[in-house]
Amino acid sequence: MIHKKIKILGVAPYEGMKSMMLKLAAKREDIDLTVFVGDLNEGVEIAKRNFHSNFDVIISRGGTAEMISEATSVPLIEINLSVYDILRSLKLAENYSDRYAIVGYPSITGNAQLLCDLLQYKIDIFTIHSIDEVQSTLEDLKTQGYRMILCDMITTTIAKKLGLNAMLITSGEESIMSAFDQATKLFKSYVSIKEDNRFLEDIIRSHSGSTVVFDTDKNLVFSSVESEHFDQIVEILKAEIDETLSSETHKCFKTINEHLFTITSKKILNRQTAYAVFYFTSEHAPSARSKYGIKYSNRSEVEDSFFNSFYSVTNTANEARSNLEQLSANSAPIMVVGEGGTGKTQIARLLYTQSPSAQNPFITIDCTVINDKGWSFLTNHHNSPLNDTQNTLFFKDLHVLSEARCKHLLEMIRDVNVHKQNKLIFSYAVKNLDKAPNAVIEYLNQLYCMSIQLQPLKERTNEIPTLSSLYLNTLNLKLAKQLIGFEPEALSRLQAYHWPYNYTQFKRVLEEMAVITATPYITAATVQSVLEKEKSDALDTMSSKSETKGVFCYDIHLNRTLDEINHDIISLYLEQSGGNHSTTAKRLGISRTTLWRYLK
Repeated sequence: MIHKKIKILGVAPYEGMKSMMLKLAAKREDIDLTVFVGDLNEGVEIAKRNFHSNFDVIISRGGTAEMISEATSVPLIEINLSVYDILRSLKLAENYSDRYAIVGYPSITGNAQLLCDLLQYKIDIFTIHSIDEVQSTLEDLKTQGYRMILCDMITTTIAKKLGLNAMLITSGEESIMSAFDQATKLFKSYVSIKEDNRFLEDIIRSHSGSTVVFDTDKNLVFSSVESEHFDQIVEILKAEIDETLSSETHKCFKTINEHLFTITSKKILNRQTAYAVFYFTSEHAPSARSKYGIKYSNRSEVEDSFFNSFYSVTNTANEARSNLEQLSANSAPIMVVGEGGTGKTQIARLLYTQSPSAQNPFITIDCTVINDKGWSFLTNHHNSPLNDTQNTLFFKDLHVLSEARCKHLLEMIRDVNVHKQNKLIFSYAVKNLDKAPNAVIEYLNQLYCMSIQLQPLKERTNEIPTLSSLYLNTLNLKLAKQLIGFEPEALSRLQAYHWPYNYTQFKRVLEEMAVITATPYITAATVQSVLEKEKSDALDTMSSKSETKGVFCYDIHLNRTLDEINHDIISLYLEQSGGNHSTTAKRLGISRTTLWRYLK
């Protein structure tokens, strides 16, 4: 018998574990590893979807591993959390300033309690014994004033939905290597039987097209499908089982996400048991789900986009969450305003997920990319979203539209009563509603819009330590790092920077620092180096349009008030002077008092 590598399916609850598993597996000659990212039910579906790929063992973690073991017959090895894993997370949590607690199953809280006793940490620890306890436990903790939870993946997901910050306890290399060792030992006990089954399945897979088999209870028995549309394919085939079993043979055509499926099926008996066997092929069949800057999304897609975003990870919108819930429940249009990079699009997504119309599509009209063809479709076509009802229409970056188009759109909305038949959300890049251009005022007044004004990051610098700590946890998962935090001076330098591009820039800068840092803590020198490059890039952009000595040009929006333009210019000089107010005031020929007044 020719001995092969053990074929392992890894189901990782987060991206960082996937990267670490692949890195460690590459060092071993006895493992052939395939890894997907999925938690809880999603992880179970991944295991079901890939059982036909002849994996010898499945490796996963926590509650996901437990659920997979109940849903598939493939042997499963669980990645246990070690004392070192919990200790790393405790050290990372030291940077968090608000009240927090550890929540988890006994395998987590037992080791956590031991560590806290040994290290004399005063951290509240709460033990749960089933997933049914998670929701109520977290709700109680939120009521008691806890703001962050140190936990496993199941609890992290629920905590975010409740508006709590969450820091995931990640698995280290030693825990994953231990799981690999257990998997190889298990594999040796049944390799011969597995090889025989694989031989028979290879015969089936040799024919063109795909094969799927169900029993009379509509349970999936076999599948050779390797498609991103697997779940949709299974649901469509299930609807054809009764017809197949009653008519012996059956044929139909189905379209799934721009693909046309030609399906034939028949009933086959095995040991007096009937099975519905489906054979099918697919070909591309274009559709118009997203075109001309107009994109249709469903609730799950929007929720994924929001909950995986920086704004969700750091709970940036948490303070306004109660107000957002009230605004979402109201049918009036909403105008979201703020500087670039303050998260206007993510706020729009959050508003949609909390609204009564969240079961219907979320339609984004992106004013930055819509062209003449798209504009014609939007304003003239009978299939335009303006002619539909009960949807959420998000007009992204309304300020990019020309004055004529902005006026035309407003007239259409009013004439057709779009705002009364749909939920409308607009985003507009403006610093202050009190100084908003006429276009915004017209929309606010004529459509009776409610407004949300987002603060720039420079007005929330006190939150930078918390934001940094929370996002660093996410970067550890994404980059397979084990960063613990920032040096105190490093945080001070982050807080001193004025962040002209707000959270978008902040997120990018943090990720760059995480990538280039090889030590547990990000140093002040690293922060200084990256921020100096940010300043240099900004100045290069500002001066790119002028070669006159001593003069730089900046793409300043002139359709604003003089105070706003002055504020931007003074900020640029202040940045050039390294934050020195006296030098800046002298260069501009104004007093320090006047300088402070403009910077308010």
